[in-house]
Amino acid sequence: MSRKNREWYQNSIMHVTSRGNRRNYIFTEDKDYRVYINLIKECIEYFEGEFEVLGYTLMTNHIHLHIQTKKIHIGFFMKRLNNAYAKYFNKKYNYVGHLFQERYWSQVISNDIQMLETSKYIHLNPVRANMVKKPEEYKWSSYCVYIGKKKEKIVNCDMVLSFFRTENCRELYKNYVEG
Repeated sequence: MSRKNREWYQNSIMHVTSRGNRRNYIFTEDKDYRVYINLIKECIEYFEGEFEVLGYTLMTNHIHLHIQTKKIHIGFFMKRLNNAYAKYFNKKYNYVGHLFQERYWSQVISNDIQMLETSKYIHLNPVRANMVKKPEEYKWSSYCVYIGKKKEKIVNCDMVLSFFRTENCRELYKNYVEG
């Protein structure tokens, strides 16, 4: 029996997650997180601007991406990204079998409120998991890019920050997320 096609439209904004098989860790040391972030960058370059990362959080056993697609289906991006990372991880840790549980989950963001709530949800994930007290304490997230404490080329936070329409949009975003 074939799988149901994923909901997707050109120029859609999506929330995407991938979880480790049996909820096992997919990141065990800092280098693993850096490799995944670098692979995101490589995928963006490979697809020549067809995808834009609006935000991310890499947890120990799963990832969250807030991503905008243009004309190419998100499945091509996720397949390339997760396959490349699985090859790296399996070789490094002598792991056999599937690294990721099933295929990725995705949801099309259909309105402005959902857009903001998705960004907030992704950035609060480490806080809700009791890994940190404040989202800016978690280094494997785009939150510090949003609040202006870090620069990262793979993240474009302009679309989300544009909802706050002032010069202090970063502070307003921080209040929105942490408030």
